[in-house]
Amino acid sequence: MSEKQPAWTRRRFLQGTGVALSLPWLESFASEDRGSNQTPRRFVSVYHPDGVGLPLKSDPAWKDWSWFPRGGERDFELTKVLDVLEPLRSDITIYSGLSHPAARNVHGHSNADQYLTGAAIGGSGAYKNTVSVDQVYAMHIGESTRHSSLVMSTNGGIGGPRGAQTQSFNIEGRAIPAMNKPKEIFDMLFVTTSKQAAARLARSKSALDLLIANTQALGRELSSHDQQTLQQYLDAVRDTEVKLTKAQRWIDTPFPTVDTQNLKLDAEPKEARLYFQTMYELIYLAFMSDSTRVATFQLGRENGEGPHDLLSLAVGLGPAHGLTHAVKQPEGWKNLGTYNRYQAEEFSRFITRLKETAEPTGEGNMLDNTFAMHGSASSSFHLSRNYPIISAGGKNLGFTNGRYLKFGKGNEDNQAGAGIDTDAGWQGKLEIEELPLSQLFVTILQRLGVETDAFGGAKGTLNGV
Repeated sequence: MSEKQPAWTRRRFLQGTGVALSLPWLESFASEDRGSNQTPRRFVSVYHPDGVGLPLKSDPAWKDWSWFPRGGERDFELTKVLDVLEPLRSDITIYSGLSHPAARNVHGHSNADQYLTGAAIGGSGAYKNTVSVDQVYAMHIGESTRHSSLVMSTNGGIGGPRGAQTQSFNIEGRAIPAMNKPKEIFDMLFVTTSKQAAARLARSKSALDLLIANTQALGRELSSHDQQTLQQYLDAVRDTEVKLTKAQRWIDTPFPTVDTQNLKLDAEPKEARLYFQTMYELIYLAFMSDSTRVATFQLGRENGEGPHDLLSLAVGLGPAHGLTHAVKQPEGWKNLGTYNRYQAEEFSRFITRLKETAEPTGEGNMLDNTFAMHGSASSSFHLSRNYPIISAGGKNLGFTNGRYLKFGKGNEDNQAGAGIDTDAGWQGKLEIEELPLSQLFVTILQRLGVETDAFGGAKGTLNGV
């Protein structure tokens, strides 16, 4: 009888720990444990409500607080709204001139449901949505991971028709409930639900304590590269656990009535920032552990109060939606731009995290194999045109970054609809041409390995991406 040590597998490693913690791919594990050594391809979409600031060129605020960059494809200049992305310039692409044709006449209070679907749900009347792009990929790759996708939002649940609190819709067009409690997301990813596991967990300080106790024997069997990878991962999980209590307390705390005139920009509630950073960190851990390769995160409901006002409260401003109505007031464009800047800052932190983490398979870093996008279905004051979109990563998927891509005709300087702060502007006719956002989605799906030539009512890919 052979006395050879049996090969390590995830199943053997986790057996009896009471923890369902997925692990990054480790070369020391038996090859059959993974099934395929192909580098994972990941997709994440972050949605923010209320659009962005677009002052007119004649307004002094245009120089610093207009969301879109100035310049050409490679020599573009970021304004103060997006300058936090400058260190990642070579890793990002910014888009203008894209929108969903079926949504162009829909008020911005009702268009979030369409952002990842492109469906013709209209602005009123009968409601029927279609599948979202993330779920198309989830159906393609979901069997390879514990969770086919991770659906998150600040408000949680599904909301109502044309008032979605989730960005994900299944093959039948039904909304998929989003999770918004960090502890619940953490437990879903890392803690089993069996009675035996729950009892063991109750006797320990944390899920990670149980896992660490079981790594002592494993550590002697791992290569030096795997030891470093595992330690980096465990440190990240531990850091997230520590943040959960504060983040959960903050999201459950009722919001006070705020007098915006008395607020100062230097007031920065740390718990609000902590909540968003924790939610982003959970996506990072889900990707690093290969628990899922698909995630969506909605940073608030259109035209709605509640947890998403954390976005603006975190930088000392009043309720987020009100900022879009106050752009003509003193410092109005600056306040909206500061709000948009904070959104970009947290996205920047997340993609930097991916960039600084070596791909567990050893092929580049995690950002190289992840297509991350951040955007809204509105541009200036609830106008469902010229979506402000940033993408990052995807180098190993065929995406070339460090560019500002302008599509369509007649709005090269992004002044169509700029400067508006009333519904008269939203209802006005725009003599511009834009391309379907769904053509970008077809491009993304193809590079993620999905065989398709159409999505959301559009056919073909987006040239030049």
